[in-house]
Amino acid sequence: MLENIQENPGFNNLGIGEKLLQALAKSGLSTPTPIQRESIPVANLGKDLLGVAQTGTGKTLAFSIPMIQRLALYKGRGLVLLPTRELAVQVDETIRKYGREMGLRTAVLIGGENINRQINALRSEPHIIVATPGRLNDLLTRRAVKLNEVKVLVLDEADMMLDMGFMPQIESILKTIPRDRQTMLFSATMPSEIIKLANAYMTTPLRVEVAPSGTTATNVDQEIFVVDKAGKLGQLENLLHEYTGSVLIFCRTKYGVRNLTEKICQMGCKAAEIHSNRSQIQRRKALDGFRDGRYRVLVATDIAARGIDVSGIELVVNYDLPDAINDYVHRIGRTARAGKTGKAISFADPSQAWEIKEIEKLVKKTVPLREIVKLQSSAGTRQRSGQRRQSSGRNFHKANSTFSSSKNFARRKKTSGGFGSEKRTSRPGNSRRRKNW
Repeated sequence: MLENIQENPGFNNLGIGEKLLQALAKSGLSTPTPIQRESIPVANLGKDLLGVAQTGTGKTLAFSIPMIQRLALYKGRGLVLLPTRELAVQVDETIRKYGREMGLRTAVLIGGENINRQINALRSEPHIIVATPGRLNDLLTRRAVKLNEVKVLVLDEADMMLDMGFMPQIESILKTIPRDRQTMLFSATMPSEIIKLANAYMTTPLRVEVAPSGTTATNVDQEIFVVDKAGKLGQLENLLHEYTGSVLIFCRTKYGVRNLTEKICQMGCKAAEIHSNRSQIQRRKALDGFRDGRYRVLVATDIAARGIDVSGIELVVNYDLPDAINDYVHRIGRTARAGKTGKAISFADPSQAWEIKEIEKLVKKTVPLREIVKLQSSAGTRQRSGQRRQSSGRNFHKANSTFSSSKNFARRKKTSGGFGSEKRTSRPGNSRRRKNW
């Protein structure tokens, strides 16, 4: 089915067959990203692969092309596991786009959609299944799907799946898949849990790391506004006037998303919302409307931190800092994609000095701070300033020393939330999960 390899620059020297090269050319792609250039030749050989790259660098194509190619050559079935519905839908679109001319069939198994339609899709014997762990586990329990023919397994955004508590479901799924398979694990960060997972379920994987774990996109201009809760909405309105392009805003809770979306619409901006209380159809309409420009602003919980693949987002705003600091990287990675530039602004309460230090430790750089309030560290109170002024992170941390050392500033436990109707199990230490996530 696949023709001989060409020996020209670009994708042509990565071991990709002629039909897939034509599909890439038809899509206007001529130069692979670093993760694609390093991963595709290894994956084409059938070797297990541990891929680490910052978000927005083309990981989906890095595993989709080899998976399609190997299944065409050696038959069997492919399985891709992802943490959220949005990611599953986007990965399926990519796979179908490049496998269409080869007669490739796929099935998407995600929560929030009719399970009977998904069972019917499985009856068509798809070559590749794209699924979230909760729904796939549900279908396995119903004996509606068999994975004994899986030859290529991909765990995409593996760190997020673990953060969302999917490890028990993943282990249950892996028990039904033949050990004689190719496994590719891709992630933006590489915590110790991922290493343990790789050691347990992969065979001497080759690690491909094109950026250190936690690295943010180089073209993202990051800044933190030190502003109290009462001043956040006014500062957001100023930003919506200052930046005229598309804006993605993250809130911590679904209730915060809903309220902020209403207020932004009252400002005269067209805005849509995405959170776990929205149906899959509503979420898809919001994403599509944001992508085609019907909505200038999209407000979301962390359900969208890795679930949005929209080019040209000018500004990402962390209206609330994430509970899990690692999510900071994935949030701001929604801008400055595919070599473009972008801006990321985070609002931080004066009492969040520790969170800012953790963010800077994660991204391995000092993030510029702009004070919207003056701090009176001696009294532990805050006084609004009449004019914004630039300050260094060093001054801010020093001013907040009383906050960071007080009992009220004890290090809080990090939590992670699941979304929609997906099943999930709390990880140790996550007993304080927010109820409204």
